[in-house]
Amino acid sequence: MRVLVTGGAGFLGSHLCDRLLEDGHEVICLDNLFTGRKRNIVHLLGNPYFEFVRHDVIDPFKFEVDWIFNLACPASPPHYQYNPIKTIKTSVVGSINCLGLAKRVGARVFQASTSEVYGDPEQHPQPESYWGNVNTTGLRSCYDEGKRCAETLFFDYHRQNGVDIRVVRIFNTYGPRMLANDGRVVSNFIVQALKGEDITVYGDGQQTRSFCYFSDLIEGFMRLMSQDEITGPVNIGNPGEFTMLELAENVLKLVDTKSKIVHRDLPSDDPKQRQPDISLAKAKLGWEPKVPLAEGLKPTIDYFRKDLGL
Repeated sequence: MRVLVTGGAGFLGSHLCDRLLEDGHEVICLDNLFTGRKRNIVHLLGNPYFEFVRHDVIDPFKFEVDWIFNLACPASPPHYQYNPIKTIKTSVVGSINCLGLAKRVGARVFQASTSEVYGDPEQHPQPESYWGNVNTTGLRSCYDEGKRCAETLFFDYHRQNGVDIRVVRIFNTYGPRMLANDGRVVSNFIVQALKGEDITVYGDGQQTRSFCYFSDLIEGFMRLMSQDEITGPVNIGNPGEFTMLELAENVLKLVDTKSKIVHRDLPSDDPKQRQPDISLAKAKLGWEPKVPLAEGLKPTIDYFRKDLGL
């Protein structure tokens, strides 16, 4: 296959490029390097089957490809709130450009959607059939609603134009190549612990998240993209649920630090619970996560220690 990966220099995109090349595919990595980094793909630049193109997914592009993975969008609150209009354009216009290309060349196209489409859920855990509880006008809406609209576009292109689509809803994922300043809880806690700073837990710390190691997530991507039975959306994430306090305590056990836990006010629209129902992924893809949190945190901590020069 000749494969286009938008957002291919980012945390997940670069790991996906690695996997595709390992599986024998030719890869075109498209990224504007807003949150992606060349260092994530520098080890691939000498590979004759890999091509890096610096380009913004909002602007039109043309490639002859068999598969398209659309991962282009800042995914952490500080980055997607930095320029909210650009964020929603990336989700909406970027999706239109990917879908238009897929329609023209007959490619299968994959949308990296998000558990944020469920908002602050009133149903727990969240199955794909749940429509969500999303604030349309809040600080997080540029990302949440942008991804929801992208899903709508994918299914309308599928119904109206017969475009071959696959849609994944990603739950919290972590691992090497995350940005130290991305504002997500795993990176925040690890960086604070490594620097000996207080670990900041928002609210009472009883809000929950489910943490999936990147290699498990990429395996889910490949299984969905390689089968012909379902389009999705499919939840891909780890159903193991941890409170923020439990995550902080796990990090403290693994990092030799003088850090202590302190509490701060809860941010606007911060979901109280987030846990995937992965029954569909198990039944249709034979997929479930393999890497427990304590095991995945170790290489992630090692990566940040090296990345920060600590």
